[in-house]
Amino acid sequence: MVELKTPEQIAKMRAAGLVVAAMHAACREAAVPGATTRELDEVAAKVLADHGAKPNFLGYGGFPGNICTSVNDVVVHGIPDSETVLRSGDIISVDAGAIVDGWHGDAAITVFVGEGHAPELHELSRVTEESMWAGIAAMRKGNRLVDVSKAIEGYIRRQPRPASGRYGIIEDYGGHGIGSQMHMDPHLLNYVDRRRGRGPRLVPGICLAIEPMVSLGTAKTHVLDDEWTVKTDDGSWACHWEHSVALTEQGPLVLTAPDGGKAKLAEYGITAAPDPLA
Repeated sequence: MVELKTPEQIAKMRAAGLVVAAMHAACREAAVPGATTRELDEVAAKVLADHGAKPNFLGYGGFPGNICTSVNDVVVHGIPDSETVLRSGDIISVDAGAIVDGWHGDAAITVFVGEGHAPELHELSRVTEESMWAGIAAMRKGNRLVDVSKAIEGYIRRQPRPASGRYGIIEDYGGHGIGSQMHMDPHLLNYVDRRRGRGPRLVPGICLAIEPMVSLGTAKTHVLDDEWTVKTDDGSWACHWEHSVALTEQGPLVLTAPDGGKAKLAEYGITAAPDPLA
């Protein structure tokens, strides 16, 4: 079943989403050459404590961190540790979550560490982030879940191919419902699989975590022996962007964006829903 939220519950999710945005801002600043991923985790933990929020990653299925720190060819679920030292030229996905009054927020950003990144990496991140926004723009009343998947895949497929020859849309991981739990129905693919049908209709109260993951090569991944870290099969580098979004009677509200998604949705001719905490 798909959990539909009341306006009051969405307001609580917005509070959690703003904590996630603050975690990302702090981690982006801390992701410098010489920093360890464990240090980024400590930065995130302090933001959670300062806001009186709880982590939703720590202990989830036994996960040992407050955030996921996925470097270079790690797609998702990288474990923060003291051995992984960031270097100039690295990219790192920081996937963060928070719980406020029992309601969840979840989002991810990709950060460029230092300097010296190839142009195709900047383009990979741009394509991944913009495909997320295309998916968010498709989250409107009357559409179905597959329309979000179609918008994400369609945006990626329309872009010029990278020097590596293709963008790999990761197949084994995707977006999800979010609310009173971090991972809920429905599962959201970042591509169209006609065998799955059109999915549920998008109605006010539905909340989705929209999160494309794209590589400079294969769409295939494998999990390391730690049972968490997900890498691309061919070693190609990957990007991950994510926002939690609520569909309201007034339109979409990007719960984990500081401005509620107002600026980016305007580029699509869409007015973001009013911020319940403004």
